[in-house]
Amino acid sequence: MVFSSALCIFSLLALVQAQSESQQPKIQLRLAGDKVKHYEGRLEVFYNNEWGTICDDDFSIEAAHVACRELGFLGAVAWSPSAKFGQGEGRIWLDNVHCTGGEKSLAECPSNGFGVSDCRHSEDVGVVCNQKRIPGHRFTNTMNNNVETIEERVEEIRIRPISSHLKRLPISEGFVEIKERGKWRQICDEHWTPLNSRVVCGMYGFPGEKKYSNKVKYLKMRFVYVCLFNKNYWGFSVNCTGNEAHMSSCRLGKALVSKRNGTCGRGLPVVVSCVPGRAFAPSSSTGFRKQPLVRLRGGANIGEGRVEVLKNGVWGTVCDDNWNLRAATVVCRELGFGSAKEALTGAKLGQGMGPVHMNEVDCSGFEKSLTDCYFNNDALGCSHEEDAAVRCNIPAMGFQKRIRLSGGRNPYEGRVEVLTEKNGSLVWGTVCSENWGMMEAMVVCRQLGLGFASNAFQETWYWAGDASADNVVMSGVRCSGTEMSLPHCLHHGKHISCPRGGGRFAAGVSCSDMAPDLVLNAQLVEQTTYLEDRPMYALQCALEENCLSSTAKKNDHSTYRRLLRFSSQIHNVGQSDFRPKLGHHAWTWHECHRHYHSIEVFTHYDLLSLNGTKVAEGHKASFCLEDTQCDEGIQKRYVCANFGEQGITVGCWDTYRHDIDCQWIDITDVKPGDYILQVVINPNYDVAESDYTNNFMKCKCRYDGYRIWTYQCLTGELRIIEGLLAGTF
Repeated sequence: MVFSSALCIFSLLALVQAQSESQQPKIQLRLAGDKVKHYEGRLEVFYNNEWGTICDDDFSIEAAHVACRELGFLGAVAWSPSAKFGQGEGRIWLDNVHCTGGEKSLAECPSNGFGVSDCRHSEDVGVVCNQKRIPGHRFTNTMNNNVETIEERVEEIRIRPISSHLKRLPISEGFVEIKERGKWRQICDEHWTPLNSRVVCGMYGFPGEKKYSNKVKYLKMRFVYVCLFNKNYWGFSVNCTGNEAHMSSCRLGKALVSKRNGTCGRGLPVVVSCVPGRAFAPSSSTGFRKQPLVRLRGGANIGEGRVEVLKNGVWGTVCDDNWNLRAATVVCRELGFGSAKEALTGAKLGQGMGPVHMNEVDCSGFEKSLTDCYFNNDALGCSHEEDAAVRCNIPAMGFQKRIRLSGGRNPYEGRVEVLTEKNGSLVWGTVCSENWGMMEAMVVCRQLGLGFASNAFQETWYWAGDASADNVVMSGVRCSGTEMSLPHCLHHGKHISCPRGGGRFAAGVSCSDMAPDLVLNAQLVEQTTYLEDRPMYALQCALEENCLSSTAKKNDHSTYRRLLRFSSQIHNVGQSDFRPKLGHHAWTWHECHRHYHSIEVFTHYDLLSLNGTKVAEGHKASFCLEDTQCDEGIQKRYVCANFGEQGITVGCWDTYRHDIDCQWIDITDVKPGDYILQVVINPNYDVAESDYTNNFMKCKCRYDGYRIWTYQCLTGELRIIEGLLAGTF
């Protein structure tokens, strides 16, 4: 009798639970609004055939976890109140939502009830989900009457190369397949549009798409007939607008009715053919060409960086007001990459210099250039703390599989080992360290996806690499620093020449995801330039430190030297502190001036003729790298007093006044005329920087034998500066 009663109670509870589940409102969620990533946004609910928002009252991270899992993500990272992702429209469906975190749907969480709210859209809640998706997550369509408004969430997407392109990289042509519950399925090309292809190509790092050739059609048909009875088609069509960052953000199209044999109505799987950017194209004559009006600077990896625009011959930045994925994608496609992964704000990839050219950028997503978008010329109120940046999707080139770091204490350092073909087989070997420097190390770190180089090593005996890879397989490597992989640099090819050998003398690197970036204040140079005639008896220390021209060694103490003096102010606008390459123990002590040189040559000061010939020179050893001043809120870290540590903190600057020794160019032997004053910071690339192109400054000079005029001082890319000064740019 007791057992019978217990069974009845259990059955009653199960019946009540089943009834409550059947009575539970059916909802659908999506992420909308001013979002910069596809896994974040304003949380919206589809209920009673209408999209609405959720109020932030009593919302919690537990509720965010429930929502993100319902959307197919592993969970939530954060949630945001007060309409951070913009204000929604229509109904506010939910208010005072209380979740424990274990619910399968927000509809299970207690709330005021659907449509019962005293909130405004200024209180719309947003979430940031974990970008990793739930393996095997299956989208369930709960709306029978408005299917085209539902966002589809898929586990994984790939382009499967056709048979003739299996070994060609990047894979730009093939069948689009979706992973559903652990199984790869093809998509039926019924209702497939070029906008869908645009999204898929953008995901895989390609700026555009094209119609596939007849040859591909034939191969596709053949593939279909081979797989005719596999019943391997996905059950839905896809409806993209072309602006989505990922196909999982596209709307779900109509459910497809399959034939008895499992094929779709037209019987063909989707094939996409993508157009690679010029840098990734099989030959330089194909692919999208880079436009000269936009560039990326300060990024640790290929396809990322601070957005800079060229206007009237001057590079400037973009203010992050209203910066979003659509505008970022226009930049990425313009530069030959795919769609944008992230639209970064708040100068997250470093602050630029010069003017802010664009503000409140508004793009449709289909513009050929960022300059075609609507924008506000007035950047009043914008500072470089608001510089916009992007991270773009790039094609998988397989570069990382052909290089590795061995023996290091962590994955960011070690002996460089490359995979090469030898006697018909692939073998690992080392790189000759002769002339190995920072530019070569930069390419290695970029190829590995590890960011910037922090050090380049010519001896690696302290890293026990793979003994079978001791032999040198690459020598004579010379890189410009912009190459995507080490084999793209100049090298000896198969004719190896390395007198030092490999093993303990093999090349090595250490990498970092952040780097400093030094920029000279050109305006201060222009404002502080003047001439001084100084007697030789007051220049003996400067003579010892090679701060005078070679003819000064022949002069006696009663003669004078004519010095072109100026102040220099060097800002660190990067993401990490600028520190000397050598530790304090290796600095050089100079008895005459009684100070340490932490870098033997920190800057080059040169006076050039108009055709570029050097007529006078000077150099500035970094006897004192310190934080002279800093931006508001930043504390000074480096002070030279009492032989302290040297460096320049991010957001600070080091000022060398015009009245200190060696802060000049000796022009005693220079004849009157027109010249170019050139300053180069970190000329030997002794210390890694995120951007070396802004280390140059040039000014026009006119010297009449008694006075000097300095004007049009410009900092930036050397080619642009030379063109502007020559009046040809």
